[in-house]
Amino acid sequence: MTTGSDTGGSTVRRLQLGARLRALRLAKGISRDQAGYAIRASESKISRMELGRVGFKERDVTDLLILYGVDDPDEHERLKLLTKEANTPSWWHQYGDVLDTWFQNYLDLEQAAELIRTYEVQFVPGLLQTDAYARAVIRLGHDNASKEEIDRRARLRMARKQLLEREDGPRLWAVIDEAVLRRPIGGYPVLREQIESLLAFGNTTNVRVQVMPFDSGGHAAAGGAFSILRFPHEELPDVVYIEHLTSGLYLEKTEDVDLYAAAISRLFIDAEPPGRTPAILREILHDLNRKGV
Repeated sequence: MTTGSDTGGSTVRRLQLGARLRALRLAKGISRDQAGYAIRASESKISRMELGRVGFKERDVTDLLILYGVDDPDEHERLKLLTKEANTPSWWHQYGDVLDTWFQNYLDLEQAAELIRTYEVQFVPGLLQTDAYARAVIRLGHDNASKEEIDRRARLRMARKQLLEREDGPRLWAVIDEAVLRRPIGGYPVLREQIESLLAFGNTTNVRVQVMPFDSGGHAAAGGAFSILRFPHEELPDVVYIEHLTSGLYLEKTEDVDLYAAAISRLFIDAEPPGRTPAILREILHDLNRKGV
């Protein structure tokens, strides 16, 4: 389970460590090829290390710090600790049997984020789902899964939600298409419970939900759902996450992130204001009552 000190997993630590080593190398004017030679590795290995795409050996980090002229013992100790954390499995490692590698990376990033902006057109965002709703969504994607597997996937999703209760947890700003709130995933009782849960989030300070109404016409994110994660670590740029059926796409290039940032900013303007969300949710509950479902 998450803890107050678990502010990201190995992916984030690798990204932080890689970014720091890259900054130190560039400051000394040392090429990746020269750095690779110093640790008996290739230029491409240094590139992968600096991008946080491989694990780190403590000996390699120490050798690189010496090469880069870092003689501050505190800096050595800090990066040694970061190396250990980068190689330590995150709390969700226990769910590895039901967790794809590409999504493990997202969980690491999610845990470390200070702001998550997301747009959803199909389902309520995972961090806001009730247990019953989550199970219904999971069954849609894993119709042949056993009850035990469904249970484990649902427990994982509920464990993720604790992130929003953490003192240093992220702010979540979500725009949800109105169709999501009227689609009876799992049946109308499940939908009713989910909408009531969303109403309860209106009393929290770190969650903001806006609804994109049916009558809005076209809008800036017609291409589909996406999330943008921002981190409190200055060396980590914003990341755009787009989930596909069998994989996840991560965009980090400035030009890509800027396009999605502009799109979600437009969504915040085009959607109903956050202050209107409780009334919209109550209206949907009223419609369910009127239908007798």
